[in-house]
Amino acid sequence: MIQLYGVTKIYGRKAALTDVSARVGQGEFVFIVGPSGAGKTTLLKLILCQEPVSRGEILVDRQNLKRMRPHRVPAHRRKIGAVFQDFKLLPNRTVFQNVALRLEIQGARRSFIQKKVRVLLRQLGIESLGEAFPPQLSGGEQQRVAIARAMIGDPKILLADEPTGNLDLDMSRNIFQLLLSINRGGATVLMATHNRELLQEANLRILHLDKGRLVA
Repeated sequence: MIQLYGVTKIYGRKAALTDVSARVGQGEFVFIVGPSGAGKTTLLKLILCQEPVSRGEILVDRQNLKRMRPHRVPAHRRKIGAVFQDFKLLPNRTVFQNVALRLEIQGARRSFIQKKVRVLLRQLGIESLGEAFPPQLSGGEQQRVAIARAMIGDPKILLADEPTGNLDLDMSRNIFQLLLSINRGGATVLMATHNRELLQEANLRILHLDKGRLVA
């Protein structure tokens, strides 16, 4: 599903990633770990085509991102859901509107959007929050909304960048269980994390970055 070949990313004179090679299979759940500045977020940005690769190649679903023309990037991103530590929800839109936005941009029918959003909010246990605004929600509730927004387009891949970074351990476990259930549904999940408790409790593959290099 995701293949990295000698991936290097340079900002100015500094290498954020250096010669990273790895493979993530379809339907796999993989942790990306390492200290701050190790390159975890940079790697996820490259996969999402938010940044270009300096050297090397990334293949996602057999598509070479380095050779991808700009007009193909939106279609590539529709295969991917992204969850961020700071949620990135629109504060002036309701929960329902935040989750529905992606389908609206794609031109989906209103009846389809209404049904799909309500089903997804129910699955994530936040159906009652549909008319609330993000500032009214707890951190855990906002993260569930962010996951719903990421999953609304039925992506093949879910990228989660420190999704439990601002949450306590119990809520972190709840969010992790949600991501596991999404993975069991068939999505490939890459989760960047510092959460040692989750790493110790979960028997999952780990990619360890340090100073931009894959060390384990």
